[in-house]
This record gives sequence, C-alpha cells and structure tokens, in this order.
Amino acid sequence: MHHLLNLDMYPLDQPESREYAELVEMCKVSLATNGMFNLPGFFRPGVAQAAADAAKPAMDTDSYKHARRHNVYFQDSMPGIDDDHPAMVKFDTMNHTLCADQLDGNAVVDIYEWEPFAAFLAATMGKEKLYQMDDKLARVNVQASREGGALNWHFDRSEFTTTILLQAPEVGGQLEYRKDLRTADDQNYDGVAAVLSGDDPEIKQIMPEPGALNVFCGVNTPHRVIPVQGPTDRMIAIFAYFDRPGVVFTAKEQMGFYGRTAA
Repeated sequence: MHHLLNLDMYPLDQPESREYAELVEMCKVSLATNGMFNLPGFFRPGVAQAAADAAKPAMDTDSYKHARRHNVYFQDSMPGIDDDHPAMVKFDTMNHTLCADQLDGNAVVDIYEWEPFAAFLAATMGKEKLYQMDDKLARVNVQASREGGALNWHFDRSEFTTTILLQAPEVGGQLEYRKDLRTADDQNYDGVAAVLSGDDPEIKQIMPEPGALNVFCGVNTPHRVIPVQGPTDRMIAIFAYFDRPGVVFTAKEQMGFYGRTAA
C-alpha cells in the first residue's frame, strides 16, 4: 500500500505505534467536534487523478445516471409533519455512478479491500470491527457530478460515510452541512426548514482536496454538494462498510441506486 497511501504521514500499517494511536485520537476528537474528520494527502501524489482517469472510460459509457426529485428524508411522508411543511420541500439530484463490478483494477478497490483501512476506520468510530459489504455493486462506488449536477440536501441512512475525492471541478463541489440538527428523539422539522431556506447561521462548507480521506457523520446532519460548474467532473470514491457481516442491498435498492441488480 505504500505506493498508494501516504503511510509515512498516516501509519495505518502500524496499529501498535504511538503515531497510530495519536492519529486515531485526533480523528475521534474531530468527529465529535466537527461531525467529520478530513485527512489531506491520504493518497500519494497522482494516485487520486490516476484513479479518476482509470474510471473515466466506463463513466462515459456505462455509468448509471441517477436523477431524482426528493426531499431531505428520501421519503414520501414523515411522522408528525404535513406534506406541505417547508422541511418537506423537494430538490433535484443528478449524478453518474460506477459500481464495484465496473472498477476492476482501480486503486480504490485495492484500498477498500485492505484490512488495515477498515480496522483504522473502526477505531476512529469506536467500533470493534467494520466489515466489507457482500454487495457486488454497492461495496465501492465512484460517483461523478457534471455541469449543473450534484447531490442535494439529505440525511444519510448510514451512521458514517467514507469518501476520497478523486477529482475536483473548476467551480462548486463543496460539501455544505449543518452538524447535529436532529436526534433520534427530535426530528427538529423547523430547524430543517431553516437549513433548506438558507436561514441557519451554523451551516458550514468544506472542500476536501483530491486525495483526502473524509469520514462524515451524516445521519443527523443534513448536507448537500454544491452544484458543479465547468467541464471538469467532480469525481469521488465512496466506500461502504458495516458493523456486521453479510450486508447486501435488496434488489429494489440496487435498482433504485444503480438501475440494475447484481443478478
């Protein structure tokens, strides 16, 4: 992995070292404070762009164009709220996705399958172990946002999202978010409405540089990607791990996300 990852700066291969323990603790503090941690230079120079370039032929011809109109919850209704509440306003999302079975030979798959990577992520999240997905489509994705496209306001279904930006656009592509807006006991619909209308002063933005590892806690933090402008796609690798083995999407979920099933 030394040819792909900057293990001198981020010693994932030395879990017994003091430097590893300090890195994990730094990431834990950042997750608690900021709702994310961001490790610039996680990929060695040139690796992110090489992974993007390797994915581009299939992205241009075989990717799934995912275009949908949705609310922040990705649900038609929510308990205790009318459908015309400002928190239920709908937005347009559009991006292009390559699945794991379309990424053979790409460095992002090598990193996903490297056990010390999952072990490091588990340590930062305070989990005993993280498992790779058994889903042949969902385990690793590369997603491209083109001119005018991006992922609009939403809450994640999973507790954590793990990504590495491969290629940045000329304009746009920032991650915009509002940390810890809701809890399991309080949906805070009025707070959600304020975020969606741009009236919450605690909304923040971050633009990770290509090659940076970003781990984001989005289950209670609404977030979006600012629409891309210009001819250069925003390309990002998305890694799916779970705290239990054997996870696969249903055929319905695969169709919704990828336009096909693994079968």
